[in-house]
Amino acid sequence: MKKSSKKQSAKTPMNVVEKILAAHLVEGDPAMDAEVGIRIDQTLTQDATGTMAYLQFESMGVPHVRNELAVSYVDHNTVQIGYENADDHDFLASVARRFGVIYSKCGNGICHQLHLERFGRPGKTLLGSDSHTPTGGGIGMMAIGAGGIDIAVAMAGGAFHIPSPKVRGIRLTGRLPRGCSAKDVILKVLEKFGTKGNVGWIFEYFGPGVKTLDVPSRATIANMGAELGVTTSVFPSDAVTRQFLEAQGRAGDWIELVADKGAAYADVFEIDLSAIEPMMAAPHSPGNVVTVKSMKGTKVNQIMIGSCTNSSYRDIRTVALILKGKHVADDVEVGIACGSRQVVNMLAEDGSLAILVKAGCRILENACGFCIGAHMSPRTGAISLRTNNRNFEGRSGTKSAQVYLVSPETAAVSALEGKVVSPLGAKIPSVPAPKKFPVDDSMFLYRDTAGKGVRRAEIVRGPNIAPVPKGEPLAEKCRGVVAIKVGDKITTDHIMPAGARLKFRSNVPEYAKFVFEPCDSSFHDRCLAAKASGLANVIVAGESYGQGSSREHAALCPMYLGVKAVIAKSIERIHRANLVNFGIVPLVFDDQGDYDLLKQGDAIDLSGLRAAVAGDGRLAVKLQDGRTVILVASLSARERELLLCGGLLASLGGRH
Repeated sequence: MKKSSKKQSAKTPMNVVEKILAAHLVEGDPAMDAEVGIRIDQTLTQDATGTMAYLQFESMGVPHVRNELAVSYVDHNTVQIGYENADDHDFLASVARRFGVIYSKCGNGICHQLHLERFGRPGKTLLGSDSHTPTGGGIGMMAIGAGGIDIAVAMAGGAFHIPSPKVRGIRLTGRLPRGCSAKDVILKVLEKFGTKGNVGWIFEYFGPGVKTLDVPSRATIANMGAELGVTTSVFPSDAVTRQFLEAQGRAGDWIELVADKGAAYADVFEIDLSAIEPMMAAPHSPGNVVTVKSMKGTKVNQIMIGSCTNSSYRDIRTVALILKGKHVADDVEVGIACGSRQVVNMLAEDGSLAILVKAGCRILENACGFCIGAHMSPRTGAISLRTNNRNFEGRSGTKSAQVYLVSPETAAVSALEGKVVSPLGAKIPSVPAPKKFPVDDSMFLYRDTAGKGVRRAEIVRGPNIAPVPKGEPLAEKCRGVVAIKVGDKITTDHIMPAGARLKFRSNVPEYAKFVFEPCDSSFHDRCLAAKASGLANVIVAGESYGQGSSREHAALCPMYLGVKAVIAKSIERIHRANLVNFGIVPLVFDDQGDYDLLKQGDAIDLSGLRAAVAGDGRLAVKLQDGRTVILVASLSARERELLLCGGLLASLGGRH
């Protein structure tokens, strides 16, 4: 059994984030308010973002992956309607074999649950092409979501860059009341801090209340930290973590990793777990938090339980025990999606699956499915309670649906009544952490070639897989036009819809036809017309632009359509990084009131854009009515270079 080093005791006390950063720092100084580069130990991709990541990796000319571990999961588009998704899965499998990536077959489970079970290690860094990669923080990893091209660079051995983070300590005390669980805790944090204004922060959980939370509970909290907009969330690695890894047959992967006595945080927010009550996020934002009590009695049409947030054995077993010997309400549709085959096998062995089936639940594939609107879309105007992490308008596949985010406990007791019910006072069972998990890694392929690959392995390419377009160097002078003006909290689902459109993810020219489809279906044609006439397309947005998924297509497809700049009140971290990676300049208003001066179709003089990027980032833009607006691009030296070249892939020249 490994123990943490005692060498730090003579030095300045460090928190968990500082310890991991110090062990992985390759560029910059975390003590300075600047950008830092960190070494990435592990990477993960999923099928919705992985095809583009591996096409980009392939273009770098690296013979095999160079980081410690790379895993390719298939968990998003597993309902294979049409040939496109199946072809992409074949491509991903062949690429994995060629370059030394472990491949998780369709049906094995959801990437975050699987990685927690089989690969995550305390103290390691994990970079994933999915915004909920921070789930790994539940076992003491620094796990960060990013765009696919950043994962490609990490697999090639390159550093990952983030702004030097500020660390907020979330001190937990007490113990959760029966009927409350981790989902209620993270919704309480979201109630306090919201979904915007947290860029550049990492949340670290500590305090005596932490030891009362098992690893699945910690993972749920870390997972939904993505909705805060933070870089990641981290828990310590302690006796609870050790027990989980030992039960997974991975005792050798455990190290103790806790904050030193006297470790400092930029600020601290305290939560008494014993004072938590059941919470829910109302439409259409995870930050629109209300109490379950305030919604009591609301009629419900659909209940979906599972997704990467609440699909562990603990979660689904709890639901089964609540439903045991009962039946869901006649007018409610209930679906259950487990997180992995391991969870399914355990539920089958202990009789939980039979309980759920007898109770009238539909057992779904252990995949992302309903969370991204890939199936199980609610009926028109439905109220749907879901245990997943996002309830953006239309994300379920039904724009008129009202989606509420709840805990598994609230979902289960509400399913019995067909209306919102508080689990407080109900008979809620306790599910202890298993002493041993049944391990079956047979659907992880190419473990014997991990890191090395098979150089002569053929890469399979279906007709829907197109070459990756590259950006062009930023022009010395250019004229622009406002291609679209949108409001606050525009998500990557608004920019690049998933659901039925996600099957085109490997074909940028085809996928680009649907950019901003939920907002303005004519955006694609308007952009191509402007591009053909020599105009640079510009997107104008309000606060928290680009929140949500790490989907880099929300930058890549606009780049293909000739978008050269985004002007917003504020831009979320992952999307801002993706914009830079694809040569789109992220600009913010120096005076947010100037947002009102711009409208769709306005001509914009961008003649000074290249000089501003190369210089101090300040750009004075003259509008067509003669007024001047000041815009600011706060860029690191590395980001300036990328933008001037036309993006990361262009800067590499197609080779690494």
